[in-house]
Amino acid sequence: MTYGTIHSVESCGTVDGPGIRFIVFTQGCPLRCQYCHNADTWEFGCGRSVSATAIVEEAESYRSFFDATGGGITFSGGEPLAQPEFLEAALREAKQKGLHTVIDTAGSVVPKNLDRILDYTDLVLLDIKHIDDATCRLLTGRSNTNTLAFAKRLAERNIPVWIRHVLVPGLTMTETFLRQTGEFIRTLGNVERIEVLPYHQLGVYKWEALGLDYPLKDVLPPSMEEATAAQALLDSYLSC
Repeated sequence: MTYGTIHSVESCGTVDGPGIRFIVFTQGCPLRCQYCHNADTWEFGCGRSVSATAIVEEAESYRSFFDATGGGITFSGGEPLAQPEFLEAALREAKQKGLHTVIDTAGSVVPKNLDRILDYTDLVLLDIKHIDDATCRLLTGRSNTNTLAFAKRLAERNIPVWIRHVLVPGLTMTETFLRQTGEFIRTLGNVERIEVLPYHQLGVYKWEALGLDYPLKDVLPPSMEEATAAQALLDSYLSC
C-alpha cells in the first residue's frame, strides 16, 4: 500500500477543475512563491499520512455530487508531483473507480514515473508562474525550465490543460510578459482554457503565523479592469 502526506482536503471544491471536486492538498513544495497563499504547505515531512486507497475511498463518498456536475478528484498542494509514487497510486485507483482526475501543478518537479502519472490524468491545471526565467527565479526561487518543458510534454501527449497565471502588479502584469506567455500558449495546441488569477493578500496571515516576512506586503491587487484586460489579452491567443 502506497502512502503520502497531505495537508488537508476540501470536500466540495468548485474552482480546481470541472464540476464539484474533492481536492487533496498534498504537503510539501520546492517553490517559494512570493505571493503564495498556502505557505503552510511548503515544508516536507509534516502533515497527515494517508494511503492512496484511503484518500480515493474518501473522495468516492461524494460520487453523487461528481456524477451530477461532471466533477471528480483534484490533487493540488503543495506540489503533488513531489510525491510521485503516492500520486500515481491514487490516480490509478481513482481511474479504476471511474473518477475524473485532475492535477493542479506548477510542473517544476519531474519525477521518473511522470508518464505513468499522466496515463491516469484527465486534465492538468498548469500554473505558469512567469514566462521570463530570470523573473521566475526571483518570484519563486526556481527556474521556469521544467514548467515550460512539462507544458510541451503535455502537448505531445495531447492531455487537456487549463493554464493558470497569477496577475501580480509589477511582476507578471506587463503587456510584454503577457504577450510572451500568450505566444508560448499558442504553440501548444492542447490548452482548453486560460485562467487569470488576480493577486490577493488573503494568505498573509499564514506567513505571519509561520514567522515569515511577506515580501509583497506593499503590492496592491490589480483592479477588475486590469484583470479583465489581461484575461482578454491571453484569451486572444487561444482563438488565433
